[in-house]
Amino acid sequence: MYLIVGLGNPEPEYSNTRHNMGVDVINKLAQKYHIKVEKKGLEAFYGSGMIEDEKVILCKPQTFMNLSGESIVKFVNYYKIPMANVIIIYDDIDIEPGVVKIRKKGGAGTHNGMKSVIECLETTEFPHVRIGIGKPENKSELIEYVIGKVSKEEYMVLEKGIDIGVEAVEKILKNGIDNAMNIIN
Repeated sequence: MYLIVGLGNPEPEYSNTRHNMGVDVINKLAQKYHIKVEKKGLEAFYGSGMIEDEKVILCKPQTFMNLSGESIVKFVNYYKIPMANVIIIYDDIDIEPGVVKIRKKGGAGTHNGMKSVIECLETTEFPHVRIGIGKPENKSELIEYVIGKVSKEEYMVLEKGIDIGVEAVEKILKNGIDNAMNIIN
C-alpha cells in the first residue's frame, strides 16, 4: 500500500494558489482513477483505491501547510506504511513553473510544510515529487506569492506541472522510483 499525500492548505479557500500544487495533483489523481477523497479522519480528507495495480490512499492533510506532518505521521502509524511507500507532493519555489522533479529522499529546503513532515516522520527517507512554481522577484513577497490566487493564464502553466506530477506518481507506482526519476527528471 502507498500513501500519496498532496501538501497544501484547506480548500476551497486556498484553491488555485501556488502552495496547493500537491493538493491539485491529488485532486487530478482522484478524478482520473475514480477515488473519492471524502473520508475525514486523522486530520485529513482521504480515500483509497487502485492506481497502476497498487493499492493507494490519497491524502489531503487539513492541518494547514506548516503542520502537515502531524496528519501524515498518523496515517503512517495507523496503516503501518513503509517510508519508501510514502510519496509527498508539494510546491517548490526553486523549480520553474510547469517543471517537476522527483527525489528518492532529501531535506525540506525552505519549505515549511516539508519541515513539518520530516520532523514528524523523523526521517528524510521517502519519495518527494516537487512541482515547480518559481519565485517572486522580491523575497519579501514570498508569502503572498505562494498563498495568493493566480490568474487563469498563469494557472495554465502551473497545470502542466500538475499533469506531470500525476504522471510522476503513476511512474513511481508502475516502474519504481529510479525509473520514474530517469523519465521525469
